[in-house]
Amino acid sequence: MIEQLVPALSSIGKSAPVQSDANIRQSAKVAEPGADFGSMLARMAGDTVDSLKSAEAVSVAGMRDKASVQQVVEAVMSAEQSLQTAIAVRDKVVSAYMEISRMAI
Repeated sequence: MIEQLVPALSSIGKSAPVQSDANIRQSAKVAEPGADFGSMLARMAGDTVDSLKSAEAVSVAGMRDKASVQQVVEAVMSAEQSLQTAIAVRDKVVSAYMEISRMAI
């Protein structure tokens, strides 16, 4: 289920073909503080996918009575917040792209 979101999130800031989320995280690891914007977006996308996968795993554990209701709710709320942040950033990037594409040359 979560793997279907990886192509949408990993394409933020890139025009290259979709990579696996392990490759995204590997290319997004930047040690210097002046890293480029694309690396930051890739790192954020990887973190969002990790949060969604974690919430899904905790939800399944909750259904198997191996996690408390509180743990399930906390994990799902955290994943929801991460997803809403990723969607807001995506919307801003698309809006900025549209504004730039309307500029006269």
